[in-house]
Amino acid sequence: MTCRVGSGTTQQVAGDRVPTSGLDALGWECAVCGARRDIADALPFRCPNATAADRHHVLRLRSREHLALAGTQEVHKNEEGNPFVRYDTRFAWAAFAAAHGMSANARQALVETVDSAIGQVDGVGFRVTPFARSGALSDQLGFSSAGGVWVKDETHNVAGSHKARHLMSVLLHLLAAESLGMLDERPPLAIASCGNAALAAATLAAAAGWPIDVFVPTWMSDDVGDRLHALGAAIHRCERLVSDPPGDPAMLRFREAVGAGAIPFTVQGPENALCLDGGRTIAWEMLDQSAALGIELDRVFVQVGGGAFATCMGDGFAASASGARLHAVQTAGCAPLARGWNRAAGLDRPEQHWGDVMTVWDDPHSLADGILDDETYDWIGVFENLRRSGGEPVVASESQIEHAHAMAVDGGFDVSPTGSAGLAGLLAARDRVGDDERVAVVMSGVAR
Repeated sequence: MTCRVGSGTTQQVAGDRVPTSGLDALGWECAVCGARRDIADALPFRCPNATAADRHHVLRLRSREHLALAGTQEVHKNEEGNPFVRYDTRFAWAAFAAAHGMSANARQALVETVDSAIGQVDGVGFRVTPFARSGALSDQLGFSSAGGVWVKDETHNVAGSHKARHLMSVLLHLLAAESLGMLDERPPLAIASCGNAALAAATLAAAAGWPIDVFVPTWMSDDVGDRLHALGAAIHRCERLVSDPPGDPAMLRFREAVGAGAIPFTVQGPENALCLDGGRTIAWEMLDQSAALGIELDRVFVQVGGGAFATCMGDGFAASASGARLHAVQTAGCAPLARGWNRAAGLDRPEQHWGDVMTVWDDPHSLADGILDDETYDWIGVFENLRRSGGEPVVASESQIEHAHAMAVDGGFDVSPTGSAGLAGLLAARDRVGDDERVAVVMSGVAR
């Protein structure tokens, strides 16, 4: 892979290029070592100080809105619009493209071209997804008419979950770099996943006509495998080798592929920070929709596997005046985030103790199999947003995972047990939530 124009540029001190007027993103900074990358850099996937021997680094986006932590979200009138068009000025990929002369009209044309291709592959492109109070769930959980459960329904988003939001910003950055003459060839994309993220990645890759290798556990369902095959993905079932270190063998094989030249097309910030760009759109939509409804949310429960989703939700809410508390939900059969949160108690800078705080969970198991990441890769972003919002991790029992899924299906949502796990977190914390509170959950992961 050949990448020109700033692909290796790093900055250890302040001095980011000033982005085009009106765009928010300023650059990237490692939460662990402080190393910086310019917003104009092509392919800024990882911290420049990250190595195969030291992966404990993650780039976090520096932006005007994130630094200000103030202001309110603009209420957009086009409720059905493509979020990658309507929030253009907030994206890192857009600031990167603008820094190299790509106009707003050209960026919009790129988004619309890609979105049209996605629609041809998946039958649906990116649109604002529904957000509304569920009377059924609110009543079952004993909320008053003033409070209740508001549901953001991602089950009919691209590839049936929120995962494509994360990957769309990666793809747009790649295509912008290609159109600007910075990317001379198309190495294969690579992802490690057992379900929704793999399907989202393969869908976007098929739309772009880009080859993709998908590294999956041996227990991945045949249905997911059939869908990946139909999308043209090269599937690699990964058995654990005796020589493997602790951790997910699919992730190990993925990292080997990236080391050999593949592009990390993944939903783990330490592997590709660009996935933390587009994932924020779901929070921005919820804020706009809440404002249009005339309500303010008190809490948001978000299911956590690798942690990119909760990181992006927290980042998206952080730049608003919202006082909503974030709760990161895991299952009792795999809760490395909650364990790490307890270990980090009293530490001023837990990110400096990565190896002690975040360790591999032995024997992950749950009906919510899409959040069985044996470590929470984006734990630093999740911790940051939990502390900022006054929230905390929540661990749901397996019976609560099952009960929440039954409730969600009975409530009319075409969702998987993974996709309703945020609701399981609300069940687990219900005795600490007031009857008049307005609580949001996200249904993400269509039943298959």
